[in-house]
Amino acid sequence: MSLKTQIGDDIKAAMKAKDKVRLVAVRSIKKVILEKEVEARVEGRDELTEAEETELLVQQAKQRRDSIEQYGKAGRDDLVEQEAQELAIIEEYLPKQLTDAEVTAVITEIVAQVGATSPKDMGKVMGPAMQRLKGQADGKKVQSLVKAALGG
Repeated sequence: MSLKTQIGDDIKAAMKAKDKVRLVAVRSIKKVILEKEVEARVEGRDELTEAEETELLVQQAKQRRDSIEQYGKAGRDDLVEQEAQELAIIEEYLPKQLTDAEVTAVITEIVAQVGATSPKDMGKVMGPAMQRLKGQADGKKVQSLVKAALGG
């Protein structure tokens, strides 16, 4: 089942259950999918690839994390809670998130492959790491683990 179909089904279920938070979250995902599909049609494609769908979900999750951080700084706990609930719903659609140990293992492998030895080599490691861990680990987590692996 495609993400778009699943989202459509989940919108109907949220409406029947009168689950306003879930409804807002899944509608926001559907909106972004529809916008990207319009862009894809310009390129001559009818549907998004699975990788593009995952990228959209990663972007939506990142937006929620950033909003949580900003609202937290502003002391808006009500909005922090709302964004956190939406983030949890979005994460249900993402691939399983890797543990720190799993991410570190991937980073260690990449460090060995590219021959990185110092914090100066961070760029050499981050590109392949983000490509390989797309949707499975938060970018900030990857960045901090790469820094640690390179002794930064």
